[in-house]
Amino acid sequence: MSYLREMILKHGQVFPNNVLKVDSFLNHQIDPIVIEEIEKEFYKYFGDRSITKVLTIESSGIAPALLVAHHLGVPMLFAKKAEPSTLAKEDKYVTSVHSYTKNVTSNVLISKEYLSANDKVLIIDDFLANGQAALGLVDLVEQAGGETVGVGICIEKSFQPGRQYLEAKGVDVFSICRIQSLENGKVTFLNE
Repeated sequence: MSYLREMILKHGQVFPNNVLKVDSFLNHQIDPIVIEEIEKEFYKYFGDRSITKVLTIESSGIAPALLVAHHLGVPMLFAKKAEPSTLAKEDKYVTSVHSYTKNVTSNVLISKEYLSANDKVLIIDDFLANGQAALGLVDLVEQAGGETVGVGICIEKSFQPGRQYLEAKGVDVFSICRIQSLENGKVTFLNE
């Protein structure tokens, strides 16, 4: 059993509406051993794809994305949720993303300076549920004319449609932990 699975079983908390809280080791407080394991898994799966950028959305995807980018020797870029005053309207790519956990839709953006048609992009995120964050990032890459070489997910809720939406767009999805169910407050992993 992977260390990430062990941490989910030991410290993950299941909340109503299929919410899994992993704040103590992944997306509030970060366990460096978990992030190191995640980075190794993503590199093993995606490392041979001539990636030029690793892309995530602020903020929970930043830690794993940064380590993967470091291992690949490429920049890590994150989509911002707030528009900086230093970025002109015409100098950015923008897309809307709905957060399942927060139940809010917001615009996220990337400066055109950092994403181009020459980029082969690996998208990394902490969770995949309904796929809206990942689809939004794919949209930003498409706006730039770049290529999404894959989406790496730390924890996938396989009982929600995110993977199907991404695969329908022809995107290769690799998830380190795939959850089959959060019923009755218990985490059950998908056996692959």
